[in-house]
Amino acid sequence: MTQKTSRSAKAGIVVTWLGHSAFSLVSPKGKVLLIDPWLDNPKAPQGAKNISAVDIILVTHGHADHLGNTIEIARRTNARIVAIHEIGLYLQSQGLSRVEGINKSGSVVLDGLTITMTHAEHSSGIEPGGELRIGGDPAGYVIRFENDFRVYHAGDTGVFGDMQIISKLYGPDLAMLPIGGYFTMGPVEAALACTLLRPRHIVGMHYGTFPILTGTPEELRRHLPPAMKNRVRIMEPGTPVTFS
Repeated sequence: MTQKTSRSAKAGIVVTWLGHSAFSLVSPKGKVLLIDPWLDNPKAPQGAKNISAVDIILVTHGHADHLGNTIEIARRTNARIVAIHEIGLYLQSQGLSRVEGINKSGSVVLDGLTITMTHAEHSSGIEPGGELRIGGDPAGYVIRFENDFRVYHAGDTGVFGDMQIISKLYGPDLAMLPIGGYFTMGPVEAALACTLLRPRHIVGMHYGTFPILTGTPEELRRHLPPAMKNRVRIMEPGTPVTFS
């Protein structure tokens, strides 16, 4: 996968924020992808975890607010799951067989979508029943859709210089970045991340779920260079938005 030099197709990616870092993305050909489906979160739309059709689930790391409802949704929908190797092994131990346990810089093609795992600066223990297990490294993802539109979900992370490499290699059109602070970067750091990534669309996540996550999209916008301020899209949980 290399940096794009032209955009020959119009994108129509329907994105729904499900609260916290959880998103549903529907591809132009109707493939449904969930990222970090913690659908019991305080901001989740009513009935979110009862979703009936899912093709792919991406898990960025093992913390309960990201692994979330992955197991129950995958059992009900028979969705494919992509996660780092160690989380993949854990999911297989829970009886799930459609698991792709990849690693950073690795890619897998599922249902016409190219999914690449990227670096993230965080931690990644798995916490079933309060017990802490090894969860490998935290990660992010770049998803390349059928029409070449590219979405970067950073997972839980701080800003890091190699976001420039993510920009150069994958050229994300839409960047989903944590902005709440405390456990992840806040608006100041996320604004710097945007200057490294140079996406056309910016969505904040991992904010407002709890009082301690104080960052906001408005604050992110204030810290961005003037030419990037209008790229921030403030999403409401449960309301679909089409990106192109």
